[in-house]
Amino acid sequence: MTKAAIRFRVELGPEGAFGPGKIELLEHIGRGGSLSQAARELGMSYRRAWQLLDSLNHCFRERVAVTAQGGRRGGGATLTAFGRELIRTYRDFDAEVQARAARHFRLILREARSGGATRKAARVVRLSNR
Repeated sequence: MTKAAIRFRVELGPEGAFGPGKIELLEHIGRGGSLSQAARELGMSYRRAWQLLDSLNHCFRERVAVTAQGGRRGGGATLTAFGRELIRTYRDFDAEVQARAARHFRLILREARSGGATRKAARVVRLSNR
């Protein structure tokens, strides 16, 4: 049976938003202690990662991460206690949402075609080769 997955983001009004991408960036920073390493692991440019982190730091009164410039001692990025709390809160809520989606859509998902996305992708490839 197909599994439902919900992707959501939290809108903070004109100040910004955060969702799975920014949370994943924070998780990578937390594990590696480096924004550039996190960017490489996620397949994005350093500039894009810096923009995402900067937007997160400006969304809240407290910073989610602090960075240090490179040089002789090297740079780095460190999550703040608030940044770790943001990740935990988001992931806890995400787990609740995923569990609820599985229950809520259980009957509907029985009718979903397994591999439907794969068939669609294959059809697109065939059409583009004509």
